[in-house]
Amino acid sequence: MRFSSSVGREKSRGAALRRRPGQLVIVGFVGAIAVGTLLLLLPVSAAGEPASFMEALFTATSAVCVTGLIVTDTPVFWSGFGQAVILVLIQLGGLGVMTVASLLGVLVSRRLDLSSRLVAAASTRTVGLGDVRRTLVRVVVIAFVVEAAVALVLTVRFAVAYDERLGLALWHGVFHAVSAYNNAGFALFSLSLMDFVADPWICLPIAAATIIGGLGLPVILELLRERRRPARWSLHTKITLLMTGFLLVGGTGFFLVTEWDNAATMGALDTGGRVLASFTQSVQARTAGFNSLNTGEMHTETWLGTIILMFIGAGSAGTAGGIKVTTFAVLAVVIWSELRGDPDASAFDRRISLATQRQALTLALLAVAMVVLPSLWMTALSPFQVDEILFEVTSAFTTTGLSTGITAQLAWYHQVVLCVLMFVGRLGPITLGTALVLRARGRLYRLPESAPIIG
Repeated sequence: MRFSSSVGREKSRGAALRRRPGQLVIVGFVGAIAVGTLLLLLPVSAAGEPASFMEALFTATSAVCVTGLIVTDTPVFWSGFGQAVILVLIQLGGLGVMTVASLLGVLVSRRLDLSSRLVAAASTRTVGLGDVRRTLVRVVVIAFVVEAAVALVLTVRFAVAYDERLGLALWHGVFHAVSAYNNAGFALFSLSLMDFVADPWICLPIAAATIIGGLGLPVILELLRERRRPARWSLHTKITLLMTGFLLVGGTGFFLVTEWDNAATMGALDTGGRVLASFTQSVQARTAGFNSLNTGEMHTETWLGTIILMFIGAGSAGTAGGIKVTTFAVLAVVIWSELRGDPDASAFDRRISLATQRQALTLALLAVAMVVLPSLWMTALSPFQVDEILFEVTSAFTTTGLSTGITAQLAWYHQVVLCVLMFVGRLGPITLGTALVLRARGRLYRLPESAPIIG
């Protein structure tokens, strides 16, 4: 009995230690949103009348949670200072507040204590504590390299093709590169990318940054390390790359079919322009949020398909949201295995653990609840249709940022709900739930097994 009590206490202490980093990450994100809100409330942040509290809070939350939903016209309402604040918030949110803080600690002290390593591991999804320092440096280096490359291409294009002053072209290039890599979707053009719908030198670099940022850090690091030995790629990397390619191709084909003759979107474009616009939308619908087509004028069936793409999202441990492609793939494999009567769910000659299957099911069902319940409540208390509300709620929870155009028209309490959804969607339902658990439960026994009738 004494031995069992000792084991129980050790497990409780270990659970508390693992839970603490998640709580600190939440505190970090809340702090960043609070500071961002205060900065955006300053008169110098607005181009005209100072922002209201709701406008500042919503914008700060959307930036830190790398969503892109807006209640004000970013290039018109916010001054250069306000836009710079938004840019910094996007970068902090994309890299992770605690990742940045831990990196600064490494640069200053050249070492991390155990607590700091746990915080950084929770923020970057690092597996081994010994790899945290190296991972933190790689996070920033990869982000800055991709952002710099995309910013260079965009700057040249804005300056040469659109006759922008070099300073303005550079600002536009940097802002959109950072926004794209972090899957934020904030744009310094009132129509987002609609004015560049047929310009591959604008749409493709932004799409490339979006895809890279959405793959997730583990996949990027593994591709760099094992780029010449695909056979050694992990199951996670294989699933992420396969699902990313499948969704990009499938999404492109979907938008081509549903919007081909829509005069309000791509109907006036030539074949090449339609393919480019469809590919851009396919990329951005998976939690990035830029739009080169008028989302509000799309067909209802296109909205439904976009909602599905937003809900799935992109890769784990990256800048994208959604339930993640690996979660979707695991659930698909489980269903296929059950239909075939296989005792194990497997992919690429690897058996998927029961713990992973349970995590995928839990995350998916929590995500469904986080989308359906607010949609029901907001539909009952607003003049908008259920498809419009469902689109906005899904966009907020999956940190996508696409909108049918009703965000700014929603009541303030509905906008608060969207802020909460963006926050939960950025951190992940399981991360948030684990951090808020007051007490971890451990069992030293298992109950007898039984099987209720299914179906």
